[in-house]
Amino acid sequence: MKMDRKELHCRNEILSITKKLVGVESIVNTDGEKDMAKFIYDYLASHPYFTANRSQLVMEQTTKDERERYNVLSFVKGTKGESDRTVVLMGHLDTVGVDDFGKQRDLAFSPDDWMDFLQNENIPEPAQKQLESGDWLFGRGVLDMKSGLASNMYLLTYYAEHPELLEGNLVFIAECDEEDSSHGILSALQTLKNWKKEHAFKYVAAINSDFVAPAYEGDENRYVYKGTVGKLLPSFFITGEETHVGSAFDGLDPNFIAAELTKQINYNPDLSDTALGETTMPPVSLKQTDLKPSYTVQTALSAYVYYNFFVHSWSPEKVLDLLKEQATLAFTNALTSFEERYQKYCRMSGQATRSLPWKPRVYTYSEMQEMLTKAHGEQYENHMKEFKEELVQDETLDTRMFAARVVEESWKFMPDKSPAIIVFYSSLYSPRVALIGDTEDEQRLLQALDNAINAVQPDYDHPIIAKNFFPHISDMSFIAMSDNMDDIEYMVENTPSWGKKLHVAYEDVHELNIPVINIGPYGIDGHKKLERMEMTYSLEIVPNLTNHIIQDILTNMHE
Repeated sequence: MKMDRKELHCRNEILSITKKLVGVESIVNTDGEKDMAKFIYDYLASHPYFTANRSQLVMEQTTKDERERYNVLSFVKGTKGESDRTVVLMGHLDTVGVDDFGKQRDLAFSPDDWMDFLQNENIPEPAQKQLESGDWLFGRGVLDMKSGLASNMYLLTYYAEHPELLEGNLVFIAECDEEDSSHGILSALQTLKNWKKEHAFKYVAAINSDFVAPAYEGDENRYVYKGTVGKLLPSFFITGEETHVGSAFDGLDPNFIAAELTKQINYNPDLSDTALGETTMPPVSLKQTDLKPSYTVQTALSAYVYYNFFVHSWSPEKVLDLLKEQATLAFTNALTSFEERYQKYCRMSGQATRSLPWKPRVYTYSEMQEMLTKAHGEQYENHMKEFKEELVQDETLDTRMFAARVVEESWKFMPDKSPAIIVFYSSLYSPRVALIGDTEDEQRLLQALDNAINAVQPDYDHPIIAKNFFPHISDMSFIAMSDNMDDIEYMVENTPSWGKKLHVAYEDVHELNIPVINIGPYGIDGHKKLERMEMTYSLEIVPNLTNHIIQDILTNMHE
């Protein structure tokens, strides 16, 4: 490849690191995460720079975490001039599981052996051609995201060997738990804050190295991203009016309302958020159930549903406002359908009809709390405090079911218990990040990205395209955020798990707010059995793109 003077000939070294990382099983929520952190720490600790500067390399346990696991953080101080400007390289060390590999489970962690095995397997033609090409690496984590992490490790040790080429500082983070609850990056925030104060770092850019993939079948583009999608989990507690199934029309089944709600929300493009010319995937259901503990011939008292919801520009308040409208419409449609079916049944059976007593009622959780506090005062507040204290001891409940049980308990205090829908959030909010050039640091990062693409594109066959929003959940959401703290406060007020089962130091994210982009390995079938990455792009283009940006961002603006 012919690049400018900053070209790094690093393919073989990054490939070697990648295979070593893949060889350490690091499935999220297993002890493998600890093993992976220890491997990375030992690998870096063996480097002469970190032997001489041991305080610049740490393996730190996560905080407020039910598991014992660790992040690895380190930094190199450049000696080319004096500058406090600092770039952060970040990537996660955990992977998803390998149940899909079946009897070949162990091969998942040995790319060479796995590819030898696949040579004699009947796999889809595109994967077969890539396997035979010699430019693709298969295995669990090669794409998501150990080759990206390996690229960052290479760059860190490169500048550890050549600090005279670095004007400013380079921080490295290998964080755990990205695939589940982001305990890793959330714990690392405090260290970043401490280093900022202790070493006078001025964080001017962060580069995440999560994987990128085709956006559609036949897509030949290689994408880099200027920010990331935000992700919410809007949830609905739905109450009906119970009845014996032999008198079905004497009550209102909350599952009936839930079904109408899912019909209204699922795949609805009216709930896709368009910003900067890009549109989010619409919401999709992730759970729908009633809350009956066991079988009876009585209809359910309540139902519970929640949906994935991506955002580019909408705030948590905007999302709940939209979903209150959708819930009201769904409730109205459910009652209309119920009335039509009831009338038809009465005609068929010769029974007299009655007026149905229900009207659509939809409240946010904070609205319900305001009503209940007004009605019951401290009695209600004290009861709910004690209830949450006891409920949090139940380790079988995740944050989503914990939230449902809190709302269910609150509902018992409602003066009017006619059917209703309560809308709230039941899980971690991953904030959206829109990099639009609002600050000088953002403007410089955007220009550096353009410069880097222009520098490497002539020597690479496929178009490298910059887009505005990384389309998947990532730890980028916890290094920067486009929401303000009022937006966060609204979300908190509508999250029943907050403070007991769930807490995120969004104030730390807001304080650091480092402009962040994603430049990661390219491949196909992440999280699947045939996970694979293209080596030319991932092991050559990615580190060189990243290095161009490091140099561009840190170079004195007055040169």
